[in-house]
Amino acid sequence: MTAVVLQELTVGANDNTEVKYWNEVRKAREKDGTLIVPNAEDWWMAGKVLNSLLRGLKSENAGKTPKLSADEIQRITRDVLIARTARRENALLITDNIGDFDKIKKFCNVRTQNGKDFLG
Repeated sequence: MTAVVLQELTVGANDNTEVKYWNEVRKAREKDGTLIVPNAEDWWMAGKVLNSLLRGLKSENAGKTPKLSADEIQRITRDVLIARTARRENALLITDNIGDFDKIKKFCNVRTQNGKDFLG
């Protein structure tokens, strides 16, 4: 689990009980060494990916990409961090947000799989 996903889940918590639950998940992931935290290079590379998407630059593996608006960039910033940390760890990223990650994958070659397909 990435710290970014944990942050998103905590933001969306419905009450204090759920906030406490996600805190316990955080502690457990830290203890067993499975919490992936973005490092300085992840932040830097996320900035480069977001800049490429904002400017609609040509990617090495997908050609020219359409420019994303500043609003779209703001919306997917955390997803880029998630992708970058998963890529660094060579982890398979499980998501139902395939559309955004397909855009991100043009500049950050992360392995993704739809959550429904993963769970069968």
